[in-house]
Amino acid sequence: MAVGRYHRQEIFYPIGPEGQKKLQHARVCIIGIGALGASVANMLAQAGVGYLRLVDRDIVELTNLQRQALFTEEDVEQQLPKAEAARAHIAQMNSEIEIEAKIIDVNPHNIEKLITDVDIVVDGLDNLETRYLLNEACDKHGIRYVYGGVVGSGGMVMNVLPGEGPCLECLLGPLPEEGSYDTCDTVGVISPITNIVASYEAAETMKILLGSESVCRQAISLDAWDSYTEFFDVDKDPECPVCGKHQYERLEHRQKSYTASLCGHDAYQVTPEDDGSFDYEAVVKALEADGDVKKNKFFTTFKNDEADFKLFPDGRAIINGVPSGEEAQTIFAKYIDR
Repeated sequence: MAVGRYHRQEIFYPIGPEGQKKLQHARVCIIGIGALGASVANMLAQAGVGYLRLVDRDIVELTNLQRQALFTEEDVEQQLPKAEAARAHIAQMNSEIEIEAKIIDVNPHNIEKLITDVDIVVDGLDNLETRYLLNEACDKHGIRYVYGGVVGSGGMVMNVLPGEGPCLECLLGPLPEEGSYDTCDTVGVISPITNIVASYEAAETMKILLGSESVCRQAISLDAWDSYTEFFDVDKDPECPVCGKHQYERLEHRQKSYTASLCGHDAYQVTPEDDGSFDYEAVVKALEADGDVKKNKFFTTFKNDEADFKLFPDGRAIINGVPSGEEAQTIFAKYIDR
């Protein structure tokens, strides 16, 4: 008798055959497919989670390969979007599950549509602003959210279970000012901590999907270099604007456009309001008169003496080699929104 793909997992008593069936019918959205998200996606696919939605705005670059184990040098050469590269690699590893790649920037206009048809959301993000937005959206819709973050050699994990316990803002407090905290850009990051945190995230996701009594109700703080792991309680704050008062300032503050710096890049992303009027093909054609244009099925690259950017079909652009968001907006206005 042949042994099935999930045999070793099914004989693990906390899962068993019935638990495996639950995983096969589960739907998970992973937002951010970098060091954390790609590893989580790979582990959940190996575990047989039936549907994975992979959401990321970025392209695979050489500096990613130091810690983002799912990607290859060929992905870098082909300039593949991370979500699509992850989808392709995971599909080769497990063809029995459904994998959807969404090459988009997560913002107040689209986040609710991304998460409201799944069972759980897993955090693979590299910026706090989007995490706080995700925290609000999950609280509003009562969707479980597994938070994970890394910087340097340290990391943190916490399950956010709406209606049952504290949310991300209870853990971290109000969003700190940009530049007041360490990031991967300022202090770096090493791959051992990303793999450890991703493993915790994947395990907690599986436990939540199975309804396990072993779901962690504490926050976990750990450091791979200094060799410590700590579990600590986080109190649910009745005055928390999110899970206490259900006020969703970021979710409801829908600007016409967004400009954000990209972690690990000398670049800014400009995301215009999606009002349905953006004509990607017309803009690409107009760019041909201004510089070197190279188009693939995912995005268009433009270069001249003044500007270097990638333009995506949804209208957003990653502007390279600019020192500020204001300069990125100037280039966007001159070449794209004209």
